[in-house]
This record gives sequence, C-alpha cells and structure tokens, in this order.
Amino acid sequence: MDLKYIGYTFTVEPKEPATEILIAQLGFAGFESFVEIENGVTAYIQEGDWNADILKDIQILNSDEFEFEIKEEVIEQTNWNSEWEKNFSPIQVDDLVSIRAPFHENLNLKYDIVIEPKMSFGTGHHETTHMMVQHLLNIDLTGKKVLDMGCGTGILAIFAEMKGAKPVDAIDIDNWCYLNSLENVERNNCEHISVFEGDASLLINKKYDVIIANINRNILLNDMQSYMDCLNNEGVILFSGFYQEDIPIIDAAVSKYDFKIETIIERNNWVAIKYKK
Repeated sequence: MDLKYIGYTFTVEPKEPATEILIAQLGFAGFESFVEIENGVTAYIQEGDWNADILKDIQILNSDEFEFEIKEEVIEQTNWNSEWEKNFSPIQVDDLVSIRAPFHENLNLKYDIVIEPKMSFGTGHHETTHMMVQHLLNIDLTGKKVLDMGCGTGILAIFAEMKGAKPVDAIDIDNWCYLNSLENVERNNCEHISVFEGDASLLINKKYDVIIANINRNILLNDMQSYMDCLNNEGVILFSGFYQEDIPIIDAAVSKYDFKIETIIERNNWVAIKYKK
C-alpha cells in the first residue's frame, strides 16, 4: 500500500514573519516537509500522523495580524517526489555556489552543496540562508573553528567546511533538524563537522573563530552572552534571521561587547550582518 501524505497550502498576508512562525508551529504538530511558495507555504504530514483537529493548536492561525487561506489535499506517494522536483529548484549564489537536491544535475560551479531539506529550514531559497552564503564567500575560513548555531539542514556548516573550516560544530534544538543535518553532512562527504542537538547551553567552555547564527531576533538577543563568551579574540560573528528594522535592536545588544558592523547584506527586507571587534 502506498504511503499517503496530507498537504495543506497556506496563503498568508503579509507573508513574513508569519510563514517562519507557521513552519515552526506546524513542525511541532508533526508536519515533516515544507515547501515555501510565493505567498505562503505548503506543508505535508503523513496520513498516519494526521487527525481532523491537527490545526486546532496552531496559534498563529488565530492571530489578528495575518490573514490566512488554507487548502487541503491528499497526496499519493507516487506523486511525492514529483512534488519536490516541481517546487524545489536548484539555486545559485553569485555564480560560485550551487545548492541543489540529490535529484538535480550538478551545475558545475566552484562549490556544489547537495541538500535534502525534509522539514528543516535552510534550503538556500530563504533570503537569510542565501545572504549568509554570500558572507561566507567573502571570509577566509581556512583552518578556522566555526559554529553554525541553529543549523537547520546543516547547509552553512557544510559550506564552511568546503571553504576550509575545521573543526565545525553544527547545533540545532530541533530533533528533525539534527537528524537531517547528520544526513546532509554525510551526503556532502564532510569530515570535520560535528552535529549536536541542543541549545546555547552546549557552548559552555567552547571557543570559535567564526560564529554563524541564522535564527531569529529574540533568540539572538537571549543567547548573545553565550555567543560572545565563546568567540575568540579577533573573531567574526554573522547574524541573520531578522528584518532591516530590527538592526538597531540587534546592534545595541552587540555593541555592548565592542563589536561593530563591518558588512550588511539586505535581501527583500531581510538582513545578514557581519560583526567584528
């Protein structure tokens, strides 16, 4: 018997930050795969894990700040891979980095990252991941010890190793992201990445030359002390996961530690900032 999935397509206005919050809440409810679309997201859950009240506890759907339209469909397993192929197209970053699924052809760029995202955040399609890759392109990572905090699919840790970083620690609090990162690290033949399941408490007594944290504003602010405590002198921090209007809030927190903005990349109102002392 073919495995069936239930698919929900959520269109939302405004799209952000609603989509990011929605994906997180659906993940906790048991949804295992997400495909971002132009005006929202399509989420998938195995039929055996589904129930008629599955959306009852998804709090953001009851928010007055956003308007949602929801469509539901049953998807046969025979159509599942075609759904990925239809919706997950390979991307290029600055004509140097290709990010693709295993079923895509190699684009023969300098760096080729193969990611099977499942439910994990970080396919490269989201603005924040794309910008972080751009930042990493401009940093010499040879022999540098790197932390990828909130690693999602592990894409940024994988790229860091491709650029010569070692060792690399990748941490995510979500079990599915942890498992997905392990798979993707192996898929890309990485030898210097250690993946951990947990939060900033794992950073005690650790030291890094470069910290990558693509999470969200509130978590960045909450864990700022932990990041600063484990950064080596002359270290670099890359922060993303927030909007242009959040820059003063993030900058006020970072500047307390004598770090200053070196480079800002902006994409569709999302930003990624490189900080140095």
